[in-house]
Amino acid sequence: MRLTDWQLAFEQHLLSETQIANSGFAATLLGGPTLDVETGLAIYHNAYLSRLQEVLRHDFGAIWYWLGDDEFAALTEAYVRRYPSAHYSLRWLGERFAAFILEHLVAGQSAPLAELARLEWAFTLAFDAPQGQPLTLNDMAQLPPEAWPGLQVTLAPSVQQLLCRFNTLAIWRASKAESDFPDSQALAPAHICLVWRHQNVCHYRSLEPAEMCALAGMVTTGWNFSELCSALAVTFGEGAPLQAVTWLKQWVQDGLLQRRVP
Repeated sequence: MRLTDWQLAFEQHLLSETQIANSGFAATLLGGPTLDVETGLAIYHNAYLSRLQEVLRHDFGAIWYWLGDDEFAALTEAYVRRYPSAHYSLRWLGERFAAFILEHLVAGQSAPLAELARLEWAFTLAFDAPQGQPLTLNDMAQLPPEAWPGLQVTLAPSVQQLLCRFNTLAIWRASKAESDFPDSQALAPAHICLVWRHQNVCHYRSLEPAEMCALAGMVTTGWNFSELCSALAVTFGEGAPLQAVTWLKQWVQDGLLQRRVP
C-alpha cells in the first residue's frame, strides 16, 4: 500500500461512525506486545472525536451548560459526522453549528438553541477579527469643525451584529455565572445585540431601536454626521444634534467605529 493510500485509509477510519477498522486496512498494521491493532485503531478513532468535541465545548460553553454532558455529546457527534472538520485549523470547526442545530432538532427547541450558538460564535469571530483602526475620542477632539458635517464612519472589523428573538443574552449570562437558567422566552420586539473586541477584550450590549436605526444609518446606509442629525430631528427635534453627538461619543468610546474610506 502506498503512503498516500494508507493515509487516506486512516482518515476514512477516523471519520467513520464505527471504531471497527476496515479489515484490509488493519491488515497493513502491526500490533505490539501490549496493544493489538484493533484496540489501537479504536483508541485513535475515539480520541479524534473527543478532541473535536472538546473544541466545541470550548466554543459553545453555554450550549454545553444548557444541554448537559450527554445531550451535548450526542449533538456534537452528530454535527461532526454531518460536517467533518475541513480546515487545517480547528478554529473554524463550529462555523456551521448554528445552522446544523436548525437542521437537526425540532423547531421548538432548535430556534433558541441556534440563536445561542450564533451568539457564542459571534464572540469567536469578534475575538479573532483584524484590529482595524478604530476611532478614539482623541481623534474626534482633533477633528476640525468644518469636517464634522461630512464625517462618515463604518463598523470596526471585530463588530458582529446579532438579531435576538429570544432572551439569549440572559441565558448566556446564566451559563457564565453557572447559575440557574431562565426559561427560554421570545422577545417582543426582538432586539439587536452587538459583540465586538476592544483593547483585546470582547464586549457586548443590546441596542434600543432608535439607537440601532441611527447606527445602521451611518454604517450601512452611509449617512454623514449632518444626515444623522437630520434623521434624528424627526424624533428629537432641536435636541437632535446633542443626541447624535451623545451616541457618536458612546460608539467611539466603545471602539465600534472607524473612518469610512472614500
